[in-house]
This record gives sequence, C-alpha cells and structure tokens, in this order.
Amino acid sequence: MTDEPIEMTAPRPPRFRALGLVALGLIAGVGATLLLLPRANGDHDHGAATATAPAKQMYQCPMHPQIIQDHAGACPICGMDLVPMDGEGTAAASLAGHAAITIDPERQQLIGLRTEKVAEGMVSGAFRALGRVAVDETRVRKVNVKVEGFVEKLYVDFVGQPVTKGQPLFSLYSPEFVSAQREYLLALKTQKALSGGSLQSSGGDLLESARRRLTLWDVPKETIERLEKTGDVQRALTLRSPISGVVTVKNVVEGARITPADIPYEVTDLGHVWVLVDVYEAELGRAKVGMPAELTVQASPGKTFRGRIAFVDPVMDPKTRTAKARVEFANPTGELKPEMFGDVVLKGQGRKGLVIPLDAVLDAGTTKVAFVSLGDGKFEPREVTTGTTVGEQVEILSGLKDGEEVVVRANFLVDSESRLKAALAQMSHKH
Repeated sequence: MTDEPIEMTAPRPPRFRALGLVALGLIAGVGATLLLLPRANGDHDHGAATATAPAKQMYQCPMHPQIIQDHAGACPICGMDLVPMDGEGTAAASLAGHAAITIDPERQQLIGLRTEKVAEGMVSGAFRALGRVAVDETRVRKVNVKVEGFVEKLYVDFVGQPVTKGQPLFSLYSPEFVSAQREYLLALKTQKALSGGSLQSSGGDLLESARRRLTLWDVPKETIERLEKTGDVQRALTLRSPISGVVTVKNVVEGARITPADIPYEVTDLGHVWVLVDVYEAELGRAKVGMPAELTVQASPGKTFRGRIAFVDPVMDPKTRTAKARVEFANPTGELKPEMFGDVVLKGQGRKGLVIPLDAVLDAGTTKVAFVSLGDGKFEPREVTTGTTVGEQVEILSGLKDGEEVVVRANFLVDSESRLKAALAQMSHKH
C-alpha cells in the first residue's frame, strides 16, 4: 500500500446547490426552445399549419356575455349552460359598435323583452308648440289732435275701459278752433252775399277753403252742418274713438295742455288677436302660411280656439334657435288676453309612411339604431333614419321594412349586450 494523501472536499453550502439547480433549469429551457424552432430543412411548416387550422368553437353565457370558454359547460356566475357563439367563436358586427346577438326565450321573458311589427300608417303632419297671445298690431289706433288746446273734460278716464267707434273720449278747448269756426261763418255770409253776381265763384272758393280747414282738424261733418244751421260757435272740440275696442294707453288728464305731437289715447281692437308660436328649426319646414291651428289655454279649460297661420318669420332667433309663426284667432268674447300662454297644435297635412313606437329607436350618437327580430331568438342591430315624431310614434324613412319586428321593450339591455359582444369580438380579432 502506498500512503497517498487523501484530499477531503468540504460539502458545499445549500446556497451553492440552489444556484446550480437554477443554472441547470436555464440550460434545459434554452434547449427546449431551440428544439421548438423551425428547422431550415424540416419536413413540416408549423406556421402554415397554424394559419390553416380552423378557429375553435367558443361558448358564451347568455346571461353574462363576458363569460366565454373554449368548451361547453356552465356559467360560473349564474349556473346556466353556455351556448355556442356565432361565427366560429366571433360575433360578426352588423353595425359599427354593435353585433347581432341571440337571446333564448327564457331570458327574453326574464328581462321583459317585447317586439312590435313595423306597419304602414298615416303619419300626422300636426305638431305642438308653445304660443303667446299678443295684440294684433293692425288693429291698434292712436288718437291725436291736429290743433293745440286744453283738455276740458274726460269721458274715458282709465286704461282698460271698453269703447265703441264714435264714442267721445275727451273735449278740447282750442282758440284756433274757435277762430276757424268764425272764419267759416264769415265765408258762408260772403258766399251768400256774392251769389248771383260775377264774384259768386270767389265766394264759393272761400267757403270751401274754410270747410276744408275744419275737416283736416278732424271736425265731424255733423258739427260743421250744425254750425251752418245755427251759426253758434262751439267752445270745445270733442275727440271720439276711431274704432271699437279697449283703451290701452291714456296720457291725458283734465286741464292738461296738449299739442299735435302728443298722443292722449291708444285704442286696441281685441276682437282678433295674434298668437306668436316658437317653431324649432327641425319643424320649420312644416309650418306653412294658411295652415290650420288649434289653441287651448288654462283660463278656458275644455275650450279650443281655431285659427290659421298668417305669417312665418323669415329670420331665426339666434338665442332660442326658433322662428316666430303668427297665428290669427278670432276673440269675440275677449277670453284670449294679451300675454297669455297656451298650447298650440299646428295641423299640417298627413301622409302615409312606416311608423314604429318611439321607444324602439335608440340614439347611438351620430346614428339611430333599432333591433330587428330575425326569429329563433336572434336580434340584429339596424341603422334607421327617422322622420316626423307624433306622440308615441315615429316615422321611419329608411332602414326597416313593412312587417319586420323591432324590439320596443328592454332594448337598452339588448343594446348593452350587443355593444359588449362587438367589443369582445374586436378584442379576439386583435389577439
């Protein structure tokens, strides 16, 4: 035996053993990766095989669309059986941001889904608007004087008092009026004195000039005739109402001095009034001159006033985005008072068209959407173009056909699920 020294190797600490195991794991992982890489002269093209492989059937919960699995089973939330998804695992979007969906009859009953058929019917041309009663400006008269004087007596002494045509309003003492009467009497005597002579025509011209002066001062014909018969000069001139109506302005008191520049009275005929209606821009094309209108006011419950559009303002109000339509109404009993508000129905001519309930149309921002039932629980989103809205019905100009069924109840839930399905389909395409 040879006495050779034996080398003793101290055991490695656990830390070094762990590092060795990690290194071995890394080497094994790199090797496996190299084995999975495609070979240059390999017999199979794995990339091509993946591209041509059919998409796997996916399953979705009808109550919770976010639950999607690659195998049949039950929903972990509600326990319902998963149903196959359309389009081999993806939901084809028939409208931007929406997708066709399938809802089984049990779930339709659970969410209260209801449909109605698209039907052809009469689309009413009537629409409502707010109206305000106003004075008919063509029936307002301002009373003024043509000669200066002093108010001696008032016969109408408060605003709102009704008057009739020819009724005395006030009497005016005017020195000029007295002087004009005397000149007329003098011209009358001169004309009689020159009658039958060569100056007869001159006397007639002088008398006609004096008569015209009184007439231009609004002196009634009866006053002039009485002056000719009696020869008595009147001290005061009586001013009368030019129309029948209501006194709406009074700017005079007894003893006041007034001139031709003053307006002592204003009389308004309220037998006919205007109702100014605010017509929005979308309905402005339907408001036509001559269109019949109906008015109801709270002061006369159960009563309907009938009139016609007389004028449509050619300029829009930039603040309210409306145009004024002037509707004329007869008001023989005075029930319609200026500044009253009322509900006006402008009754345009109706026409035939497709109509559906207003609740069936959802506003999707730049578009409007309705969900059409395709049968077997399938619902398809459809972009529609709407026309006139009357009450709870809306006209459909395009997007739907007569006889199709649209969702009118629970369509917000249907819309949410359609949007969610379209978003999930888009995400699956990205991945």
